[in-house]
Amino acid sequence: MSVEEIKALGRRWFEKVNKGEVAAMEVIDEIFSPNFIFHSGTGEDIRGLDNFKKQLRETFNAFPNIHFAIDDMIVEGDKLAVRWTMSCTHKGEVGVSPNNKKWKMWTISIDRVAGGKFVEEWERYDTQGLMKQLGLIAQ
Repeated sequence: MSVEEIKALGRRWFEKVNKGEVAAMEVIDEIFSPNFIFHSGTGEDIRGLDNFKKQLRETFNAFPNIHFAIDDMIVEGDKLAVRWTMSCTHKGEVGVSPNNKKWKMWTISIDRVAGGKFVEEWERYDTQGLMKQLGLIAQ
């Protein structure tokens, strides 16, 4: 895939997520490999597209108005690096009870693309900032 095709794949995913859970789930099989591996910011690997879908549904349940803004996007070889900002409201259970707070968090993800699909992702985010916004640690 060309640099522009890889960027378009990334933009397409972000656009679908921003339209909500239904839109994201409609395209997930088209743009992610069935053997997708997600190395999350929590340090836990999610293996397989079905497990990733489950995690994504839980995310939408906790943060139904989730929105991703792309800040930077770089392609090198078969890898897409994106620095993005996520904003949402904590409406559902996500390890802690919902608090109805609005928050923002920066994230950096690196995806490996093969055969026109995402096959692996590494993600890191501002954990400390998130914990402060959720009221789990002092400001």
